Amino acid sequence: MATTADFRNGLCIEMDNELYTIIEFQHVKPGKGGAFVRTKLKNLKTGKILNNTFNAGVKVDIARVERRPYQYLYKEDTVYQFMHTQTFEQVPIEEDLINAPALLKDGQEVEIVFHADTETPLYCELPPFVTLEITYTEPGERGNTATNTLKDATVETGATVKVPLFINTGDKIRVDTRSGAYGERVR
Repeated sequence: MATTADFRNGLCIEMDNELYTIIEFQHVKPGKGGAFVRTKLKNLKTGKILNNTFNAGVKVDIARVERRPYQYLYKEDTVYQFMHTQTFEQVPIEEDLINAPALLKDGQEVEIVFHADTETPLYCELPPFVTLEITYTEPGERGNTATNTLKDATVETGATVKVPLFINTGDKIRVDTRSGAYGERVR
């Protein structure tokens, strides 16, 4: 058991028989009345964001979670196979538990978060940015770097990413896995 004083970003709590992670929180002490904590919670199963308010000092159940390093191996239908980088143990993960499955390439290092008590995988998280090669895009125009115009480009995983006009087939780009947006060109 913990109290609202123990809240921090990324803390996993159990509430209403569901697991939530704290995205952000704010301690509020109004001039009149008792203090409270305003939070934004993300449901680990559904991914929905929930706004919740706790009275200061309320006890909450903390869920023990473990982050473990894994490497992506291959995909069968909607199940992705991962291998632990130290023990070489393989674990299957459903597609809906992965934050950006379209950006996974063979050998990609990821972190899988497990519920420590039940040993069940909760979600799979790619690094914030991945470097991918462009396999197809329309030819770029020379000198067309001043505008914010974007075009479609297919990367080596098969995903489509919006890129600036100067990007060509064969270029390597950095892609944000949280939004799927183009980050920068990699030399």
